[in-house]
Amino acid sequence: MDAPVSSSIVLGVIQGITEFLPISSDGHLALAELVLSIDQAGLTLNVMLHAGTLLATLIVLRRRVMPAVVDGTSALIRPSRFAASSGGRDALVVIVASLPTAIIGLALRDAVERWTHSPAVIGLGFLGTAAVVLSTRFVRAGEREVPTLLGALVIGLCQGLAVLPGLSRSGSTIAAALWLKVRPDRAFELSMLMSLPAVTGAIVLEARHLGKGADALLPAVVGASVALAVGVVALMALRRIVMRGHFAWFAAWVAPLGLVSLLWVRPPAPPPPPAAPVVGSATLPNRDSSARP
Repeated sequence: MDAPVSSSIVLGVIQGITEFLPISSDGHLALAELVLSIDQAGLTLNVMLHAGTLLATLIVLRRRVMPAVVDGTSALIRPSRFAASSGGRDALVVIVASLPTAIIGLALRDAVERWTHSPAVIGLGFLGTAAVVLSTRFVRAGEREVPTLLGALVIGLCQGLAVLPGLSRSGSTIAAALWLKVRPDRAFELSMLMSLPAVTGAIVLEARHLGKGADALLPAVVGASVALAVGVVALMALRRIVMRGHFAWFAAWVAPLGLVSLLWVRPPAPPPPPAAPVVGSATLPNRDSSARP
């Protein structure tokens, strides 16, 4: 069943904030479903929520997206152009990083469907996010505009592993870029640019299975609109936080959330004791009769 309008608004706010801030959108949406009994399984709504945040990324990073698309497309015909402009260099990093992301995402797709219903997996993912963002507290700001090709593969690997619920995509990719001595402003921009092929691919894969039910359209449009508006604000806030060196602060949110998720896990109940045998003449042998000659 698709979520009603009220649930779509709640999920739109959660999606808009957590898709970009390094606190894991998948982890928060999974917890919202488990704790608040909000149904996020409506496929139409899920696709539209991601479409809303995709549009927010295009709006905020429009000055970087268009040069990367134009220069990257021309560089496919003449590869030397990948190094001739900032747009070409951005496009090359995105292309290289997308390879491990796609491989890992497809390989773990079925497992992730199961893990989104496990508070233990979600909690471990949140703790992993906390460790990643907290590690940036010890990074000295670099001066690179883009990472090396090997560095792009590493960032793409981190992005691919972020399909695990609770493990933040933006947290993993921005932290990896900072450790690879990329400038904070460029680490933010490259992280968001790398998300575009991954999110677009996920939308295309899921959109193939959309039904034609009109009842799901209104909640989906409302949720997408909320995710778009909130996402623009979250992106602008994240850019300033990264540039000011306060990225590690997000650990103060995801670390306690991870611990709470783990404490929520209850050990399985012990099996009931075996039932006592029924004693009666119908179940026990008649010793007197067996002893007779």
